[in-house]
Amino acid sequence: MTMKVNEIKVSYKERITSPFWEKVKSSQDAAKILFEHWDKDTIGLQEAFKILLLNNANKVKGIYQLSSGGITGTLVDVRLLFGIALKTASCAIVLSHNHPSGTLKPSSVDKQLTSKIKKAGDLLDIKVLDHLIIVPNGDYYSFADNGLL
Repeated sequence: MTMKVNEIKVSYKERITSPFWEKVKSSQDAAKILFEHWDKDTIGLQEAFKILLLNNANKVKGIYQLSSGGITGTLVDVRLLFGIALKTASCAIVLSHNHPSGTLKPSSVDKQLTSKIKKAGDLLDIKVLDHLIIVPNGDYYSFADNGLL
């Protein structure tokens, strides 16, 4: 009797052929890129969590929205986050989520989640460069700039 199992296919297709990808050199660069790609119709309505995927030269490979939640929170599955990072062969990531309220202060849950993701990244040799909180007017809070990463 032959056993049947699911076949798993891993793929990554780059649609940008230009060698001039955006390079992230600072939290400001990352925040600008993320804000430009945030849905302005929902940034002030509900929280979302996105990851900015980077190659070894900190050039942007893409942005992935990991979750979309409610007014005051969204769930983040760390396994799914790193599944995406590994599937895209990313060397580094920048975490981000929005605060519809406009508050730039990270919550204790934000800090705990960032620490958990950073530890997992260390194990997988994927650098977690920053975690940004983006607010509807385009301002941001950087965990790295404020010594929390």
